[in-house]
Amino acid sequence: MTDQAELEATMRRALALAANGPATGPNPRVGCVLLDDSGQVLAEGWHLGAGTPHAEVVALSRLAAGAARGATAVVTLEPCNHTGRTGPCSLALIDAGVRRVVYAVADPGVGSSGGADRLHGAGIDVTGGLLADEVEPFLADWLVAARLGRPFVTLKWASSLDGRAAADDGTSRWITGPEARQDVHRRRAAAGAILVGTGTALADDPALTARDAAGKLLPTQPVPVVIGTRGIPNDAALRAHPHPPLFFATDDLLAVLHDLHRRGIRHAFIEGGPTLASAFVAAGLVDEYLVYLAPTLLGGARLALGDIGVAGITDQRRLAIDHYDRLGDDLLVVARPR
Repeated sequence: MTDQAELEATMRRALALAANGPATGPNPRVGCVLLDDSGQVLAEGWHLGAGTPHAEVVALSRLAAGAARGATAVVTLEPCNHTGRTGPCSLALIDAGVRRVVYAVADPGVGSSGGADRLHGAGIDVTGGLLADEVEPFLADWLVAARLGRPFVTLKWASSLDGRAAADDGTSRWITGPEARQDVHRRRAAAGAILVGTGTALADDPALTARDAAGKLLPTQPVPVVIGTRGIPNDAALRAHPHPPLFFATDDLLAVLHDLHRRGIRHAFIEGGPTLASAFVAAGLVDEYLVYLAPTLLGGARLALGDIGVAGITDQRRLAIDHYDRLGDDLLVVARPR
């Protein structure tokens, strides 16, 4: 019989396996480990992306018929209970004769949840919530998308210590150093879409790509999204992006996010300048803040944020610091709304 410490170690192994899956796309990254009655690993699996077998099915497929009978399945997410491009994992586990299922996070999906109840109804011992506090942050983007019907929204800006995103003449290249800028590109590549306003698109002519330190395109690229009513020239850099850009001539930000969600995008990365950034903050649509602080002072009026609807100190938008990292001479602060 596997004890609690062994189950926690196995769940962390399942979480490490889940990280092998694609960071973008509509499906969650899930890992699964199958254990025999003595706690030895029988098989492992992770989800490779939409349209491919889920983690539990992958692990089961690595065993001979009947070899999973009496096993314990340790899974980062509650086994699904619906038929989409693939069949329900809960049924696959039942058919394989698994005796016990331990998962970390409950599936909040309207159509996909209920796997635990189905397993329990089939006489399988089911336990949820193991290391949920460690797995939930890993699944944060997918969980927000599943619960709210919109992508997880990350807002990024780089600023001086006095909160300026540019000098008074509008120049901003570069406030931060190369380590911070490369971190931004890595995070762009992990997002499904990158959002800017027409003001930024016209003023900076950004490519909106994710690149390595040598300037070469990274293997995965976010879909470029431009929000606003002004036209973008045909020779704009973003029109040469590997993905065709999406244009939304609206100020209805939630409608934009819902549209992106319908396209299978679960993580939106905003780099759109103070106007778009402030609009998302004011609308309460930001799930994560990435603030790159450079040890410099600029003064002037080019603030990283404008009006966000805070009339007095009692209206302030309090954040919780998730963590902070030193990147060369710069500091990255990662924060989330309380």
